[in-house]
Amino acid sequence: MITIRGLNIDLREFQLRNINLEIAENEFFILMGPTGAGKTVLLEAIAGLIPLMSGKIFIGEREITGLPPEKRGISIVYQDYALFPHLTVLENITYGLHFHRTDKTHAEKRLDRLLEVLNLFDLKQRFSVNLSGGEKQRVALARALMVEPKVLLLDEPLSALDPNFREEVRNALKRLHQSSTTTFLMVTHDFVEVLSLAGRAAVMNKGRIEQTDHVKEIFEKPASPFVADFVGMKNLFEASFHETYAVVSGLKIEIGRIADPSLHYLAVRPEDIIISRETFSSSMRNNYSGIITQIDNQGFYYEIEVSVTNVSFKGLITKGALIELGLEEGIPVYVSFKASAVHVF
Repeated sequence: MITIRGLNIDLREFQLRNINLEIAENEFFILMGPTGAGKTVLLEAIAGLIPLMSGKIFIGEREITGLPPEKRGISIVYQDYALFPHLTVLENITYGLHFHRTDKTHAEKRLDRLLEVLNLFDLKQRFSVNLSGGEKQRVALARALMVEPKVLLLDEPLSALDPNFREEVRNALKRLHQSSTTTFLMVTHDFVEVLSLAGRAAVMNKGRIEQTDHVKEIFEKPASPFVADFVGMKNLFEASFHETYAVVSGLKIEIGRIADPSLHYLAVRPEDIIISRETFSSSMRNNYSGIITQIDNQGFYYEIEVSVTNVSFKGLITKGALIELGLEEGIPVYVSFKASAVHVF
């Protein structure tokens, strides 16, 4: 549905370089990356709000590179809602119909469907100043979808909401996608949103795409040190590789398969690290003794940092496990992880 070929943008202080992307029809695709990576710039380029230096953009078989925004069949929703304060919810939702020729009966059916899916029936006659943040965002989504765009662009639509409203709107987005034929392209850096909504995603960094893949593959098999760090692989090390093991600062780590000696990095997710007071069984190919150097409260979990010779590993455990094991900074423990948990690139 969305095809981007060789896209380059020069905004003087920031550039997008050689962006190539394929997004299927009716896919829920997410762009993620740190602040300043270029996610919103790419979104606005697709919408026709930023000129290209070079490259092409297609929606289906139709090239839209040179078309004005209103001719592209695209709707965009920002995090600040951008509702008209002098219009009611119903008037906001149907505003776009003034610029699109739509059969009246069909429009009424679509309106009823959006009001139902987004739970807006009881709010039709309210003005936006009397709505909560979650209600405003649901109205903004209904307005964007009322004109039946081929593509819906979402620029961090949940970031300005408190946690309760965020879950409410996230569930609404999922229902909307399941009940429509529109292709969704969303910008976010929230992993909960990525994991609950998207099938595939791309990770951006400094104006370039670092990796495009299924979400599970990005989180489990990052293609670069940047992606590994971004998706939370806190155990990220430079390494040398020799047959079925790697060496990190003199520490031998079994990886369970023959690795390309030209690779340079090794990573283990913190949730794959087992921390114990006694050594684990031989089923754990990697088992080391070390000293706890830091314990950080992460809310539902504690992050435990363990120094093994010259290497520091980070693992996650529950508060219950922390108390049960009697873990404190400075005490000896064992760090274990499977060879299959080791990612190399």
